[in-house]
Amino acid sequence: MSNPLPSSAQAAHFLKTAERQRTQDWLFHRLTQVFSLMVLLSLAGIIVSLFINAWPTFAKFGARFIWYVEWDIINEEFGAAIAIVGTVASAGLAMLIAVPLSFGIAVFLTETCPVWLRRPLGTAIELLAAVPSIIYGMFGLFVFAPLFADFIQVPLRQVLGGMPLIGFLFGGAPNGMGILAAGIVLAFMVVPFVASVMRDVFEITPPILRESAYGLGCTTWEVVTKIVLPYTQKGVIGGVMLGLGRALGETMAVTFVIGNANRMPTSLFSPGTSIASTLANEFGEAADFHMSSLFALGFLLFIITFMVLAFAKIMISRAEKAKGF
Repeated sequence: MSNPLPSSAQAAHFLKTAERQRTQDWLFHRLTQVFSLMVLLSLAGIIVSLFINAWPTFAKFGARFIWYVEWDIINEEFGAAIAIVGTVASAGLAMLIAVPLSFGIAVFLTETCPVWLRRPLGTAIELLAAVPSIIYGMFGLFVFAPLFADFIQVPLRQVLGGMPLIGFLFGGAPNGMGILAAGIVLAFMVVPFVASVMRDVFEITPPILRESAYGLGCTTWEVVTKIVLPYTQKGVIGGVMLGLGRALGETMAVTFVIGNANRMPTSLFSPGTSIASTLANEFGEAADFHMSSLFALGFLLFIITFMVLAFAKIMISRAEKAKGF
């Protein structure tokens, strides 16, 4: 057996090791700090570049650009109202469809799904999230739109088109295109994201909470609504906001099925446009003031997304305060 180090040599060795570890910790701290700051700098760079390129449009139209409905490339009269309405309407319809479906999928996978089916079904849902958006767009244009026109639009118009108050929502030509079609295709794309997040956060609920609730005689619905949802509220809201962000910024799938008409939609079947589809259709041929207007649309899309995320943060903070956290 080797002799132990003398006390002075051992102390020097420990000091040297501690100094090396402090240096490594300092370097690691600074490196991770640089990585974090790079994200903030990139975000700031995007905002600044968008605003600088959009400034000629904002200088000419001011705040009127937001609610101005004209989009005349020849006369250089531009307004974002039509694109904003199309973006919000299609994304809103997508979330109305996708959130209940995603919740049902997540509850089934975590509460009632047989063990042998849970993994393959969960993997299949995650694979749907990896499908490129242009594939969803092609599916929407060549497969979904004809079926939607014949089996959904026509019956809806015949049954609901003549009803008071809501009949106007189902007017228009049944050609498979429009705001509702874009919302449904977006829902196809959003469901895998929201369902995967909900499933993951539902699974982190401590089993003892579920078992205790079932032991008291609670039904599955009561366990989910009174135990799982309150415990995973923050994660659920985050998943919904992730899906909404995807729906607001989606480009190619919406471009295929929304109709790409620069006029205010008057019904769910009316063709329209969104900010992302307008950018995709016109950016390649834009120049000068037209280009500036497209940058202004991009800046507004960024602001809308930021407002959505800020609203989500406010909801989460209020929920935590209500719980006394």
